[in-house]
Amino acid sequence: MKTVVIIPNYNGKHFLEKCMQALERQSTKDFSILFVDNASSDGSIPVIKEYIEKEPERIFLLENKENYGFAKAVNQGILYAKEHGADYALLLNNDTEVDPRFVENLVRFMAEKEAKGEKVFALSSKMIKMHDERLMDDAGDELCLLGFPFQRGLEDRVENWNKTEKVFSACAGAALYSISALDKTGLFDEKHFAYLEDVDISFRAQLYGYSIYYCPSAICKHVGSGTSGGKYSDFKVELSARNSIFLLYKNFPFLLKIVNFLPFLLGFLIKALYFQKKGYGKAYRRGIMRGLKERKGMKKADFRGIPFTRYIALEWRLLKNCFVYLSERNRRRQVRV
Repeated sequence: MKTVVIIPNYNGKHFLEKCMQALERQSTKDFSILFVDNASSDGSIPVIKEYIEKEPERIFLLENKENYGFAKAVNQGILYAKEHGADYALLLNNDTEVDPRFVENLVRFMAEKEAKGEKVFALSSKMIKMHDERLMDDAGDELCLLGFPFQRGLEDRVENWNKTEKVFSACAGAALYSISALDKTGLFDEKHFAYLEDVDISFRAQLYGYSIYYCPSAICKHVGSGTSGGKYSDFKVELSARNSIFLLYKNFPFLLKIVNFLPFLLGFLIKALYFQKKGYGKAYRRGIMRGLKERKGMKKADFRGIPFTRYIALEWRLLKNCFVYLSERNRRRQVRV
């Protein structure tokens, strides 16, 4: 089929019913579903196999013998989709519940852009909070010059995010990717394991001249951090900190690393203070040290042939996003008060 929905799963049995019921209600059936299970021990496999028995021609399963992480799981799914002739890979977290027109709207939007000759890498969906459908979870992701990736629209009212627009990165929790574009950018970096791998691959896509859009007609309810168990943990903070070093090291050429050294340093100091207050200071520092130690083993973006004007546009965007980030934080703070 033209589209393969790829659902990475690790001990997500309690999420599968809602996720699959929503996919069964889709307005189009022109897609297949591939589960990639990372050695779940909670009884997920028998449940997935029950779905396969009902629709063996549309639902499939890849079983890993250990937990390889999100990045490798989705790469396995993308390679499967490519081998079976699909045009698009739709990555979907197991802790989601999609709108009945979710798949149709994403595929139609992508096809319309491609028909006009635009190089589109990915589409980010309108993710709203599962437990409070009045509030946004993610409207595509951005990156600022402090080195902070951040979610657009987080905890804002859903009616404020109905505009289609370009974003820096798609959130891979519910996003459609062009398989032909992935041939150009390469797959997700498996050394990330999990966290920021979607911003990393989108960064490369931006460097190579691709567009990434937020598609508000593709609506998806999302629990958020369903597999990792919550917003913060030592594991998540450490891994995210390490991967933030990877993100900057791999995707900025040497000259821009020098130019942006002070903003990067300030950003890391701000984060260190923030996580210290939250009780995760040691985990954050461990992650930074791991990132600095392990960065040289990472494969950098291919900077050959990238026009200088694209770097200028990128710098300007990241600078503007500092003010967007501060504005979003201030909005959330006022709502809480």
